[in-house]
Amino acid sequence: MYRDFVSLIHKSTKRDYLARVTERDKAEVAELALQWGHDYWDGSRETGYGGYRYDGRWRKVADAMVAAYGIRPGMRILDVGSGKGFLLHDFTEACPGVEVAGIDISSYAIEHTMESVRPFVRTGSAANLDFLDDSFDLVVSINTLHNLYNYDLHSALREIERVGRGAKYLCVEAYRNEREKVNLMYWQLTCRAIHTPVEWQWIFTQAGYTGDHEFITFE
Repeated sequence: MYRDFVSLIHKSTKRDYLARVTERDKAEVAELALQWGHDYWDGSRETGYGGYRYDGRWRKVADAMVAAYGIRPGMRILDVGSGKGFLLHDFTEACPGVEVAGIDISSYAIEHTMESVRPFVRTGSAANLDFLDDSFDLVVSINTLHNLYNYDLHSALREIERVGRGAKYLCVEAYRNEREKVNLMYWQLTCRAIHTPVEWQWIFTQAGYTGDHEFITFE
């Protein structure tokens, strides 16, 4: 099922697509971003987020997911690509008593995860989740899976299915026309999978992914 959780946050961000490719060598900054370190998270806007700091914006997403998926105290939530743990923290506030876990490929992000949820996160790969089958009532992955090559992408989708015993939701970047494709190519730093919504849905089916999804586009 298509869910509209992240789009409001995505659309509120202003982007200068041309500056991304004219102010500095795009290939150079992409190489820096792919190290998933300080440059990507807390360096300049050229190489990533330009300082990824908690501002509460993910609370509305957590609230919406808690309501949509009937999350209750004692349930377990996994964030695949948890970054600095902002969404996990907001889940614990949106539903006190919920158990959270997160993995991220970036050791920098894990080291700089919010203190409230740092004990519950670890460095890891989405393609090989170190959790038992049917461990979580909700598995989410936001703006992560499009950073994987196709073989790891398929493995990650199968892993999300394996560890989730309840709801599943993922959000990836997509394009619907040539303008959005160009904007995406200008803006992205780390994408490996760049597809239309129809192609993404085909990939989901091939991998056996049965959860919900959302696409963000660059209009």
